[in-house]
Amino acid sequence: MKRLILIGRSESGKTTLKQALSKEKIEYYKTQYIHYEDILIDTPGEYAQTHHLGYALALYAYEADVVGLLVAATESYCLFPPNITCMVNRDVIGIVTKINHPKANTALAELWLRNSGCRNIFFVDSVTGQGVEEILAYLNGSGAKNHRNKTKTT
Repeated sequence: MKRLILIGRSESGKTTLKQALSKEKIEYYKTQYIHYEDILIDTPGEYAQTHHLGYALALYAYEADVVGLLVAATESYCLFPPNITCMVNRDVIGIVTKINHPKANTALAELWLRNSGCRNIFFVDSVTGQGVEEILAYLNGSGAKNHRNKTKTT
């Protein structure tokens, strides 16, 4: 199975998604340092939000097979600049979290991730488990077509 690094703002749902992917009990706690596990690398949001700490993300991304950029469907702005994925020599996927929140705007979150360069986007609710199996199948190499909108057409 491919190793996934989760990168996103604080409170974007990285740790909750890590728990859901690992089939752990969902418990909120603030990630203070990088959690390195067999198939997952969970990162603190501050690493992505602070320029100098971002260098650590670049180093840990080399330990992963897949880079997961997370955007919560409730966020008011996107942390990732346009076309950022061309800077990475790994597979980069977009993950929209908190899709069932009453204030969720999944279309806007998807647009931000597409503008960042993500072609493959997964939509998850880590608490209910919606979308979690699709990510696991993708990491396992058996589910490249099981997620929504591999290539968006209008």
